[in-house]
Amino acid sequence: MIRANVELRIRRQDTPGSAPYWQVFNAPVRERDNVISVLMQLRQQPVTADGQRVDPVAFEHNCMEEVCGACAMLINGLPRPSCSALIDELDHPIVLEPLPKFPVVRDLIVDRSRMSEHLQRVKAWIRIDGAWEIHERTQRQSQQAWARNYLYSRCMSCGCCMAACPQFGPDKAFVGPAPLAQVRLMNAHPTGRYDSAERLHAIMAEGGLTDCGNAQNCVRVCPKEIPLTTAIGELGRQTTLQMLKDLFGA
Repeated sequence: MIRANVELRIRRQDTPGSAPYWQVFNAPVRERDNVISVLMQLRQQPVTADGQRVDPVAFEHNCMEEVCGACAMLINGLPRPSCSALIDELDHPIVLEPLPKFPVVRDLIVDRSRMSEHLQRVKAWIRIDGAWEIHERTQRQSQQAWARNYLYSRCMSCGCCMAACPQFGPDKAFVGPAPLAQVRLMNAHPTGRYDSAERLHAIMAEGGLTDCGNAQNCVRVCPKEIPLTTAIGELGRQTTLQMLKDLFGA
């Protein structure tokens, strides 16, 4: 049942190289609608508030359960997934913009490939093939360690923390908080520890851990409430120990 109309002010951009512009829409809203559902309704009838028919607004979405991170955008100035942003809980008019710090592909769609490149740079994965022996029983983790590590495994690479970080940007070398948190996660894994020194050396280089300005914006906007600043603190200790090992040949 349609309850009312909501005013959407959307920052649009036709191509990666074109200039951005604003358009205002009045879209119908149902009870418990989120931003994505309203954009989907608007796509069926893309008419601006002044009656002009325009191209549908381009946006990304997938899981609709705050798991994939694809629908993240700037909503009323705050980076967040739009599938969990309920219309009834937002200030009106609702202002939608593409996620900052990432190149715009079109309208609300951005290119997050730089984030993937930084994850590759810090080797944020665990090798399952290698020269080590295969044991009959895999290495186990305590329930306490598993619970701590699970907090970091919830990252969905939405990019909200990167968008809010003042040290991350297209002209800056900083890898960003999400890749750093994944280094912490992979280094804590029983198998991942084999490559911990390589990951630590990656974040000890230019654009690594020391580029963090400790603004703590990342932990404030993370939709999964990942303790990003805790991870950065733990990595500070790990890199210090690694530096001492390198210095004394341990």
